[in-house]
Amino acid sequence: MINTLKRKLFLGQPAIGPFLTLNCPDLVEIMGLTGFDFLIIDTEHGPMEAESIQHLIRAAELRGITPIVRVSDTRDVTILKTLDVGAHGIQVPQVNSPQAAEAVVRAAKYHPLGTRGAALPRASEYGLRPLDEHLATANDETMVIVHCENRTGLACVEEIAATPGVDVLFVGPYDLSQSLGVPGQLKEPVVVEAVDRALKAANAAGKPAGIFVTSEEEGCMRLDQGFKYIAYSIDGLVFANACTHVVKTLKKHMGCPNLSE
Repeated sequence: MINTLKRKLFLGQPAIGPFLTLNCPDLVEIMGLTGFDFLIIDTEHGPMEAESIQHLIRAAELRGITPIVRVSDTRDVTILKTLDVGAHGIQVPQVNSPQAAEAVVRAAKYHPLGTRGAALPRASEYGLRPLDEHLATANDETMVIVHCENRTGLACVEEIAATPGVDVLFVGPYDLSQSLGVPGQLKEPVVVEAVDRALKAANAAGKPAGIFVTSEEEGCMRLDQGFKYIAYSIDGLVFANACTHVVKTLKKHMGCPNLSE
């Protein structure tokens, strides 16, 4: 496994990719064909489990887009199953202490960096790849992305960002705004200050910072701020917005007085 996303971010280049909540390999292929750098297969809010996400990962690898999986929890077995079916990285919600970040890294890495169980899963080419080669490559290439989306985590975000093995510090602005008592109000000073603190923490640790956006304008603004890992919207919302635009445009035209019957 060669993690092109990790290499791109290491070079300081920005990357963009959507969340995927629909269990549809065809959508994954389209995302790759249109030029997204990565996608985040969402098992926290989406219905997928390890058995289904492996097909989504196959589709991503086929089309050259890096498959990251947002896991549903921080349990070792959840992280293990996700990586064993071939995820190139994990994105972990609600990492609210440096100890929690360290535990996530340990679960995602093999000895000597962690305690991930060694077996012969899809990630090791079903055992056809020499085990020592697989273990070393997985430790180098697997990405660990942790969320800052809670006031508890925000209070120690500098320590979380500096945790060895954490590759990206990701800001979940909507969950963060809710935790700060202003749900969905991303322009409230307390949220703006929180996002800025997380960005500064990532920069100080020499790590890329990521954030969720819902529009092109917001994405450009976050890129200008210095965020490198841009999670652009959600598959269902992107599709719904495209459908809405088409329907509104054609329905408006259908109402024109000169429209022939």
